[in-house]
Amino acid sequence: MSSGFITTTDGAEIFYKDWGSKDAQPVVFHHGWPLSADDWDAQMMFFLGQGYRVIAFDRRGHGRSTQTDTGNEMDTYAADTAALVEALDLKNAIHVGHSTGGGVVARYVARFGGNGRVAKAVLIGAVPPIMVKTESNPGDLPIEVFDGFRAALLANRAQFFRDVPEGPFFGFNRPGAKVSQGMIDNWWRQGMMGGAKAHYDSIKAFSETDFTEDLKAIDAPVLILHGEDDQIVPIADSAHLAIKLVKNGTLKTYPGLPHGMATTHPEVINADLLAFFKS
Repeated sequence: MSSGFITTTDGAEIFYKDWGSKDAQPVVFHHGWPLSADDWDAQMMFFLGQGYRVIAFDRRGHGRSTQTDTGNEMDTYAADTAALVEALDLKNAIHVGHSTGGGVVARYVARFGGNGRVAKAVLIGAVPPIMVKTESNPGDLPIEVFDGFRAALLANRAQFFRDVPEGPFFGFNRPGAKVSQGMIDNWWRQGMMGGAKAHYDSIKAFSETDFTEDLKAIDAPVLILHGEDDQIVPIADSAHLAIKLVKNGTLKTYPGLPHGMATTHPEVINADLLAFFKS
């Protein structure tokens, strides 16, 4: 088991964890905004126990990686992923992305997934094909929603990073929700480890990037998992559209489950991931 850093072409240091046998099939986990590799603890431990080589990394500007003021957009995120994959010489890998990380997976697999590098891809509560409302996507969220995110981050990032997990992210604002203070605190901890500039820039990256052509270009099998009560990335504007764009896709949705369902319900999500990995 190991952890370490790789250095990208522009000098950013990307932190990663790499656990398990180098001979095992690798599973690479891509976290959501504004979190870190630690958001995958429940999956990393489970799949390590299932005999996989598990890798998670902090996207630039997040967690323990360099607090970059540039490159906080999807093309660079995908290129950073490619650099990590090359440095660790990963082949036949399964890439799993949550939320913003799902966007990174879509762009990475579309652009760098050839030459036996990628076996399968999973998008969990993911942002593709596009989140912001446009002429071609009239049902999506208006730009004012994301302007509100930016304003809240600038006004009081520490409070904003309490409000999100205490409310919509884990569905803790729903009647009868079983609230975990530990999950809230861990979300806040991860968020505050990252850089404010990268987090600010990444709002544009996850909301305004159009992944339509990326989804169409993916040849590998794709599993799309989405909570039907996702208040962060509404299912109608994401998963229901994305499944129509991929060549070889499977969609599974979960009544009542929130955006952060891999953390709140790991026993459900891990079982479905394992079935897909083995299929």
